[in-house]
Amino acid sequence: MTPTLKRTPFHDFHVEQGGKMVDFAGWEMPLLYGSILDEHRHCRAAAGFFDVSHMGRLRFTGRHARKFLDTVCSRQIFGMQVGQCRYGIICNEQGGCLDDVIVYCFDESEYLMVCNASNRAKLLAHFAAVKGEMVFKLEDQTESTAMVALQGPKAMEIVGALSREIPALKRYRFVQKSLIVAKLIVSRTGYTGEDGVEVILGSSMARAAMGMFLKDVKSPQSSIRPIGLAARDTLRMEAGMPLYGHELDEQTDPISAGLAFAVKVDKGADDERIGRFIGQHALEKIAAAGPVRRLVGLGLEGRRSARQGMEVRQGGTVVGRITSGCLSPTFDRPIAMAFVDAALTGVGTNLEVDLRGTSVGAVVEPLPFLRTLAKV
Repeated sequence: MTPTLKRTPFHDFHVEQGGKMVDFAGWEMPLLYGSILDEHRHCRAAAGFFDVSHMGRLRFTGRHARKFLDTVCSRQIFGMQVGQCRYGIICNEQGGCLDDVIVYCFDESEYLMVCNASNRAKLLAHFAAVKGEMVFKLEDQTESTAMVALQGPKAMEIVGALSREIPALKRYRFVQKSLIVAKLIVSRTGYTGEDGVEVILGSSMARAAMGMFLKDVKSPQSSIRPIGLAARDTLRMEAGMPLYGHELDEQTDPISAGLAFAVKVDKGADDERIGRFIGQHALEKIAAAGPVRRLVGLGLEGRRSARQGMEVRQGGTVVGRITSGCLSPTFDRPIAMAFVDAALTGVGTNLEVDLRGTSVGAVVEPLPFLRTLAKV
């Protein structure tokens, strides 16, 4: 018997807009509404509305909430400011990635973690297994809340209608706002390479609260349009952002994946209040010796896109594998990300990609491909 898919509070809206609904990590989500190309370019030119309610939202409260998060997260949670968000990695003992997450600090004993939909159950089991004697409450608020992203060069102008305070937010900061129909958590974060915000609010009033942004989406002149999972993927690829199951998994460490900024390898060295995180010992060794492979960007010849798992070669020798690839709507050429031998990661290195029996030239390019990321 096929299990029933979960639905977000915006399900009816997606159907009304002609969304092609698919199973994504157990949720019925819109893959696209018409043209991936049009959706992608509209986000780059104006603003896109993304339903990301399927992502996990876990709230940690209590005496040891901060201490526990410092035990499981690669970034330092101790010392975070109220209203600050921090990207980090949840690792296993070998330094592999269980998930990449964003932690929100409400005060020194209350935090919210946003995780990937496909990893929520795994993280909950992991946290229960490593909790030990620490005292805190973990509440899974995924289904009692909704989450949306408004992304694009016109996004801050649109959300400015809510409050002047929101456009003034720095990157990776959040604010709590109250509307007549709902309370919002608004963070200046996103997954597209564009400026914008992500908004968390109660699921029961989510559609009503977002109505002010969505009322004119059918108008050809509308600045904001709904964007599906397919264009979200091409947007994040251009921005060089990792996707769990592609650039990250339990056998891949974050340093090799280009996420050394999200790993504090000396965590707890000078302050016993912080402690060490799970996987820190393994990552210290990798950082000291240097990764044997690294994530790189590739520009491919021709028009065909590379797909995950395809071999990267040099002189007939396999030197890596593709993790993600697409025909970039912004640059109108194939781009990809791949793990390759560390000695071959210099920008300009010539390689080849095996596209199901056809070898095409590829050149190592700097990540992100999109060099005009929002600077705020």
